[in-house]
Amino acid sequence: MPPKDYLAEKEKCRKFLQEFYSEDDSGKKVFKYGAQLVSLAHREQVALVVDLDDVAEEDPELVESVCENAKRYAGLFADAIHELLPEYRERESVAKDSLDVYIEHRLMMEQRGRDPTDTRDPRNQYPAELMRRFTAKPLVVREVRADSIGHLVNVRGIVTRATEVKPMMAVATYTCDQCGAETYQPIQSPSFMPLIMCPSQECVTNKSGGRLYLQTRGSKFIRFQELRIQEHSDQVPVGNIPRSMTIYARGENTRLAQPGDHVSVSGVFLPLLRTGFRQAVQGLLSETYLEAHCITLMNKTEDDELGAEELSEEELRQITEEDFYEKLAGSIAPEIFGHEDVKKALLLLLVGGVKQAPRGMKIRGNINICLMGDPGVAKSQLLSYIDRLAPAVSTRPGVARPESA
Repeated sequence: MPPKDYLAEKEKCRKFLQEFYSEDDSGKKVFKYGAQLVSLAHREQVALVVDLDDVAEEDPELVESVCENAKRYAGLFADAIHELLPEYRERESVAKDSLDVYIEHRLMMEQRGRDPTDTRDPRNQYPAELMRRFTAKPLVVREVRADSIGHLVNVRGIVTRATEVKPMMAVATYTCDQCGAETYQPIQSPSFMPLIMCPSQECVTNKSGGRLYLQTRGSKFIRFQELRIQEHSDQVPVGNIPRSMTIYARGENTRLAQPGDHVSVSGVFLPLLRTGFRQAVQGLLSETYLEAHCITLMNKTEDDELGAEELSEEELRQITEEDFYEKLAGSIAPEIFGHEDVKKALLLLLVGGVKQAPRGMKIRGNINICLMGDPGVAKSQLLSYIDRLAPAVSTRPGVARPESA
C-alpha cells in the first residue's frame, strides 16, 4: 500500500470546511463550518465540532481514513483550521489574556530586530500549538465500532472515578541565560524531558553553553482531567468481572461527567507510553487509554434524549391495540427473565405515587416497595433499573431477605 500524501489530505480537510453547506427550509445555503470558523476567529467559540456524517456526504474515503487514523487526521483538521482563521476574521478580538499579550510582544520584537536572511532552529520558531486558541473534536457517528489502536471508538459505561481538573502543559517555553533566545517545545504526551542546552545559532556558533530555564508565563496550559469508566452490569457476561477503561479529557471536555453518571464517550484508542524507570518496570506490557473527543451524558430525561417529537396516530394504535399493560411491564429490566408480577407492581408505582402539593407546587411523592425473596433473584437489580429509569424517584435498593426479615 503506497504511503499517503498528507498535504493532499490536509487540503481535502480545508476544502471540506470551506465548501460544505446544507439548505434550510427556504432553500438558502447554510455554511455550517464557515459559521463556526467565524466564531473561532472572534474568540466566541473555543472548540470546532466536525460531524463525520457531513464528511461522508462529501468524501466517503476521507471518513474511512479518519476512522482508521483519527489521531493524525485530528491534527490535519487543526492545521487546516489554523490556516483558515485569518480569512474568517472580520474584526479584531477584544478579549485578550496574558498569553495573547506575550505572543504579540514577541512577534513585534521579532519584526524589529530579526535579519530576514537569518536561519533559525525549528525549536526557536513559534509552534502552531502555541498560536492556536482552539481545539478540534471529530464527532464520531454511533455506528462506528473499532477496537484497534488509533481508531475511533465509542464506549458506554458508568463513571467510577473522576480526578480534579489540573493544568497540563501543551507548549513549554524556555529562555537562554546567555543569548536571551526563546526556545519552544510542543508536548504530545503526559510526561516530557525538559530541554537543557540552548539550540540557538548564536550559542552554537560561540559555544557559550547557554542553559535554558522554563518560563511559565510564556508556556501554554490546557485543562486536563482523568476519568475511569466501568461497563454496565447488563453488558457483563455471567461469571465475569466488569472491565474498566481510562479516559483522558482535555479542554472543553473536562467537568462534563461526575462519578455515578452514565456516559457515552467517543475518542481515539491509544497506548500509554511510559518513560524512565516506569518503562523498565513495565517491560513489554503497555497500558491503554481513550483520548476523549466527545462525552455525552446518558442519564437525561426522555425529552432530552428523544427530542420533542410526538408519536403519530398509527404508532399510538400499534402500541395500545393489545397487551399494552404486559408490553410496558415486560420492558422493565428486559434482561431479567420472569418476575412479571413484580414488574407490574413497579410499573404501577412509577405511574402512580402519593400526590403532594407543597405551597401550590404539584410534585410526585416517593414510591415505596418491599421485596422479599431468596438471595440472587434480582431484587436489587430490579430496583436499580427503576432508579436509572426515573432518577427523580427516590428508591432504596436495600431489600429485606428471609434471614433478616
